[in-house]
Amino acid sequence: MTKYAHITPDDIFSNPEARTYVEAGNSCLGALGFTEHGRPHAKRCSNYARDILAALGHDERTCELAAIAGYLHDIGNTVNRVDHAHSGAIMAFTLLTRLNMPPEEIATICSAIGHHDEKTAFPVNAVSAALILSDKSDVRRTRVRKDAIIASDIHDRVNYAVENASLKIDAENKLCVFSVTIDTNICPVMEYFEIFLDRMVLCRKAADFLGLTFELIINETRLL
Repeated sequence: MTKYAHITPDDIFSNPEARTYVEAGNSCLGALGFTEHGRPHAKRCSNYARDILAALGHDERTCELAAIAGYLHDIGNTVNRVDHAHSGAIMAFTLLTRLNMPPEEIATICSAIGHHDEKTAFPVNAVSAALILSDKSDVRRTRVRKDAIIASDIHDRVNYAVENASLKIDAENKLCVFSVTIDTNICPVMEYFEIFLDRMVLCRKAADFLGLTFELIINETRLL
């Protein structure tokens, strides 16, 4: 009988191969003009995904798998932005197999990574639902790169306009509330919807999978 290793989120955070892929993917996206997708984004997604499931009473190991998926979800950008969820899932499979993680845990993580990009995403399990919510809610000014031209790029402009964003789970009332404060002198609310509507619809599906109602509040006004 095969004896598998218990791989923790800290094992992945400190793994030099994982770190290299996260940083390489971020470097590629930087060259393409995209917002930050490096370790800050990876760690935020990791923490948020774990916290979402913990707040809903999921077992500790499932929460750990969400943390691992959150950290690794964008490594496919090392290959290409196009289909990065799919290539990232395969890269994660290779890495985690080499670390001797149990196949059923690898399957859960790879399914979550493979289903996180809005073009092909769907909450196929609790870990993937938590990853979707954590990834799509990471909207903040600090993700805009220093050489960005705010006036000409709507993605940079929307992220730069965000003064505060928070995702809160109200387990008692079965709510998932995403609150955003936007400086409308930089970006009108309509521009947020122009690029993020698909993501918010996906968040609603993810919240529904977890038994929650998704609410979007922008500048203290409920929009979803």
